[in-house]
Amino acid sequence: MRIITFAVLAAAGIAAISATPAAATGAIKCQAGPQSGWKTKEALTAMLVKEGWTVRKAKVDGGCYEVYGTTPQGERVEAYFHPVSLDKLYVARRGEVLFRKAGY
Repeated sequence: MRIITFAVLAAAGIAAISATPAAATGAIKCQAGPQSGWKTKEALTAMLVKEGWTVRKAKVDGGCYEVYGTTPQGERVEAYFHPVSLDKLYVARRGEVLFRKAGY
């Protein structure tokens, strides 16, 4: 009985882990064309700072810009932006999707 209970709890734990923000990484894919047509990470960071964000890290992931930072409302988030238009595509906070643009 204890072995079955442990197995059920272990399976539930694995399911919970797969639903965390780490699973969101790479969830958004951008068909943005060659990087020569992209705006820079610095331009994205400057835009976000002007909007009141604090940017801790910006990198390329799945053909999009992935940003780790804090929103003007004080929420620590992982966010994805289109590298050509710098449109916000996806924002998540610890297992909770806050924003997802249609089509992404």
